[in-house]
Amino acid sequence: MTMVAGLVPYVGGALAAGGVAVAAKRQRELMLRWCVWAIGVPLLTAAFWLGAPGIAVLASVVGAVAVAEYGALLKLGPVDRVVLGAAVLGLVLTAWLAPGEVLRAAAVGALAIAGVPLLSGDAEHGLRRLGTGLLGLVWLGVLAGLVPLGTLGLVLFVAVSIADIVAYAAGRRVGGPHLSPLSPAKRWSGTVAGAAAGLGALAVLSCLTWQTAVAVAVGGPLGDLLESMIKRGSHAKDSGSWLAGSGGLLDRIDSLLVALAVLWVLT
Repeated sequence: MTMVAGLVPYVGGALAAGGVAVAAKRQRELMLRWCVWAIGVPLLTAAFWLGAPGIAVLASVVGAVAVAEYGALLKLGPVDRVVLGAAVLGLVLTAWLAPGEVLRAAAVGALAIAGVPLLSGDAEHGLRRLGTGLLGLVWLGVLAGLVPLGTLGLVLFVAVSIADIVAYAAGRRVGGPHLSPLSPAKRWSGTVAGAAAGLGALAVLSCLTWQTAVAVAVGGPLGDLLESMIKRGSHAKDSGSWLAGSGGLLDRIDSLLVALAVLWVLT
């Protein structure tokens, strides 16, 4: 709780500074995005302030929405989505209530996901459903890592978010070689600038280690590219349209998900 309280001035200051910058720009899309942040960030901070129970509830809600968006993007059937959602929820609850059994819970979830196309005898689309479900479990299941990380998970979210914003702005202004054909708008100049900003945020928040540095500088950009690959394969611009000015929830947490996975592996 003490560490979360220590983050409040930084988060509040960043929101205020962002609000001033957005007001100066007078762009409707940026204003909508800032409003979403102004509502969501306090709720996010409150969940982390409550500790493991609050984080588990937050991760469960985020996981349910993310599974719904992921299932819609990749055209998973209702049964596949329900089983995937249950597997992700099971991982989150296990990380909270029985952290020593996380690998077993992941194995059970994977078997359940595999069982859906197998038991339905889907020879035509079964392999695609199986691969899509397992990818969803690996990608979205890392939300369970927020529970043991505690406040460090909030710090990681802040650092990755700052890195994303700086990378977008610097890439457009500086230009240069593209990062990947998967995301033509992203450039190496922006990625490097964003990584530097993210590491700076970690340093200011006294959480800069080689593990968190790799998670933000490498995991963040890879997470963005992973979602870009999924959206391009699905011929979709955004993962959803319900989040004002931001598309869907996956569009906001794609970098965080792989950064979490990297940090979880390294620690």
